[in-house]
Amino acid sequence: MSKTAQRTWFITGTSSGFGRILTEKLLARGDRVAATLRKPGVLDDLKNRYGDRLWIASMDLTDVTAVKATVDRAFTELGHIDVVVSNAAYGLFCAAEEASSEQIRHQIDTNLIGSIELIRATLPHLRGQGAGRILQVSSEGGQIAYPNFSLYHATKWGIEGFVESVAQEVAPFGIGITLVEPGPTKTDFGRGLVTAQPMAVYEDTPAGAVRRGVSDGSFAVTGDPEKMADAMIAVAGQEKAPKRLVLGTSSYFAIRAALQERLEELEAQKAVTLAME
Repeated sequence: MSKTAQRTWFITGTSSGFGRILTEKLLARGDRVAATLRKPGVLDDLKNRYGDRLWIASMDLTDVTAVKATVDRAFTELGHIDVVVSNAAYGLFCAAEEASSEQIRHQIDTNLIGSIELIRATLPHLRGQGAGRILQVSSEGGQIAYPNFSLYHATKWGIEGFVESVAQEVAPFGIGITLVEPGPTKTDFGRGLVTAQPMAVYEDTPAGAVRRGVSDGSFAVTGDPEKMADAMIAVAGQEKAPKRLVLGTSSYFAIRAALQERLEELEAQKAVTLAME
């Protein structure tokens, strides 16, 4: 994929955070963007500045019919889309048993099923083009796990497994997919966390410690979303799509430590594992 020619992007969750920053950067460099969000008026300033290069649609990721219809309309009206960025998500911040069934379903419907259905809706179009790139924004939380984020992690680990598999399915059609794994980033993600009624029993547990750390700001949030957006643009221009793009110093070391721990555990069980046949 050319790094310099004008490209057309389809991006979800463009009202704020990565989605908004990415949209602004792409328009400023001369690309076209199909931006989806729940409240389209948020992008009026960019529409006034960039006109027809910004295509805007209201879309709720939990509405599967609307997702497919919006994707179909974007490809029909724009003619060709080079890069799809599945970005919309939020965090359910509570211990597993504190969450209501409705909260769990909405978390999974938005972060996991919504992302799956978005990718599924784009595949026939990208396959028909004979080329295309998908960036699925996951998280460092797709490879590691913290207490008090169990339902959020379930969606991120889930989307990582889906993407690893579907990437192999569609590679023969010229479609490349990359999982983007940012760590703690200076966006409004934290302000969008959804919580549940806390249970006192968790106060003096790791879940409680994480809860207090997020509340009092003692967890370092150092990731620069501008630099991360630049990295996403760059990786979309690479000839071959990497499986993953880890973004952030803390993410690098946290994921590296988790992978090393997994390998050590695997080796410790080697004798048992290999004695099963």
